[in-house]
Amino acid sequence: MKIGIIVAMDKEFEQLKAILSNTETEHFNHKDFVTGRLGEKEIILQQCGIGKVNSAIGAVEMINHYHPDLVISSGCAGGADTSLEVTDVVVASECAYHDAYCGDEVAFGQIIGMPSRFKAPADLIEKALSLNNLSDCKDLHVKAGLTVSGEWFVNSREKMQQIMDHFPEATAVDMESCSIAQVCHIYQTPFVSFRVISDVPLKDNKASQYYDFWERIANGSFEVTKHFVESI
Repeated sequence: MKIGIIVAMDKEFEQLKAILSNTETEHFNHKDFVTGRLGEKEIILQQCGIGKVNSAIGAVEMINHYHPDLVISSGCAGGADTSLEVTDVVVASECAYHDAYCGDEVAFGQIIGMPSRFKAPADLIEKALSLNNLSDCKDLHVKAGLTVSGEWFVNSREKMQQIMDHFPEATAVDMESCSIAQVCHIYQTPFVSFRVISDVPLKDNKASQYYDFWERIANGSFEVTKHFVESI
């Protein structure tokens, strides 16, 4: 099985590269791709850069050059659901844009001609949730739900509440998952977003949890991606 993993940031990239064996780096159209193995799986890892355009370009390049059987968006996200804690994991059962508006004839966040929500395969969601039952993941808490994406680093309670006003059922908020989901929908490639919670804006103050996450907590937190890949 060939799996593409897309991350936005260098810190995420370094953590995930460390779990791969037999790595090699290839370069296509201004994008670097690291190929390697995780057990029996062939992995293509890419750092796309932050935001919807960078992630969409990265997804297109990955699909065109490597034709993966599955694309995973991995990294961190803000927790929209206040029951979440830092280092919990959200698997996106569906993705939507929190910053898109194409008129009242479609749902808020929907791009005309596209679904209102991009849904992940149900079996992948079940696999992700099953990690809660693994003995070597006893400290792991995985929750499934709606992930919303947009061009905004949500570092205030006010902005998070604005998003929740449109998407009260949102579980996580990031800047890349939905754009990758849209590309994978167009290219008919299975996709799932798998995000570690770095902060919960409605319980935070000026993203202090986020910066603390990277300074003290993040090391090893992306091991969850390894367990997920091994389970599928």
